[in-house]
Amino acid sequence: MTMRPISTTISLVLTMILMVGTPVTSTAGTIDVIVVGPDGKPVPDVAVYIMQAGVNEPPMSRPETAYMDQRDGQFVPHLMVVRKGTAVEFPNSDVTAHHVYSFSRPNNFVLPLYKGDPHDPVTFDHDGIITLGCNIHDHMLAYIVVVDTSVFGVTDASGRVVLTVDDGATDYAVKIWNPRIRDSKGELMQIVSNSQPTDAEITFPLQKKLRARHNSHSHAVVWSEY
Repeated sequence: MTMRPISTTISLVLTMILMVGTPVTSTAGTIDVIVVGPDGKPVPDVAVYIMQAGVNEPPMSRPETAYMDQRDGQFVPHLMVVRKGTAVEFPNSDVTAHHVYSFSRPNNFVLPLYKGDPHDPVTFDHDGIITLGCNIHDHMLAYIVVVDTSVFGVTDASGRVVLTVDDGATDYAVKIWNPRIRDSKGELMQIVSNSQPTDAEITFPLQKKLRARHNSHSHAVVWSEY
């Protein structure tokens, strides 16, 4: 019986461990999403999310946490995108107390008057748009977009966001939403076929003039305009 050198045996064992421990991953591509207004100018702070047909996305390995702060009498950020099942914390960094709530069913909730961070995170188990308000300060307004996908982002100052997608999908539904957009009462969508290159550029040219930006002078009675 021929004995292998110890160094060779160790090498084989390490190779087997690496083979067992290395997951099989799908190839990925990118979709560059651009949103422009009717004036041709970029539109920032637009929620962008992609539904990948034919791809079984794994559940979150552990609950994710996001933060919606309150600073200078405003929610920060004004718009945030999270995956369904994410726990969102609502710290109050102001010296004044706030009373945070949402009537957006089935994700409605109430955080009674508080300062600091005394409340437990709120977990959103349903996708959809959540409108936030403060029962003390009517001008406070923000949005959380809960999506049933791990592929999402928000456009930057150039109106652009680059998202990574799975090449194994049969097609991709690229969706956008922002309260300032008038082109649709809901989300806007484009379908991208997998026959197209996945390193693709998708543009959403908006046709209607955007609603004005929300600011501290806005009042709850005109929230429908946002």
